[in-house]
Amino acid sequence: MIKVTVNRTQGNIDAFELRGHADSVSEGYDLVCAGVSAVSFGSVNAVISLCEMEPIIEQAGEEGGYLRMELPEDLTDEKKAKAHLLLEGMMVSLETIARDYGKYITISEK
Repeated sequence: MIKVTVNRTQGNIDAFELRGHADSVSEGYDLVCAGVSAVSFGSVNAVISLCEMEPIIEQAGEEGGYLRMELPEDLTDEKKAKAHLLLEGMMVSLETIARDYGKYITISEK
């Protein structure tokens, strides 16, 4: 199961963590895992490109199944606002996946 944990400060996402594998079908054919990966990595890449910043990123090695991203503290208000909006968009997509495939993904907030 993929476990998504979102950290919020004053209602805004400042970090998120994805852990685990969906295991909905055999490796290489898992659409849930592929969807979650595409949404999360696409969002991280959008934050980097559109907000012109380098977030703090941790990834697992060859096995995969782990991604953590945290926004740096020294961002301008404009960059924070853009990053927060992009991360909220990521959450909408992840929640859509969870609604249809809740057996394979859970989302919690701190």
